[in-house]
Amino acid sequence: MLLIVSIIVEAAVAVIVIMIARQGRPYMYGLALTYAAYVLYDLARWLGWNVEGPLYSVLFLLASISALVAVWGLYRDRR
Repeated sequence: MLLIVSIIVEAAVAVIVIMIARQGRPYMYGLALTYAAYVLYDLARWLGWNVEGPLYSVLFLLASISALVAVWGLYRDRR
């Protein structure tokens, strides 16, 4: 049950961040990608897909890089 709630919350965050990105903050798409990766991973766990190993590592590396781009954009926007 908690996994389903987590998927719903992560998806909601991704949608809200996309709405923010469309308002002139394109770097926020990185944060949306991060949360989309979380949704994908949690959906895979819920559906019983094997996402361990290299796929898991690549997915979370991409999520971390996209989050870094987003927070760097936020930092630069505040200056």
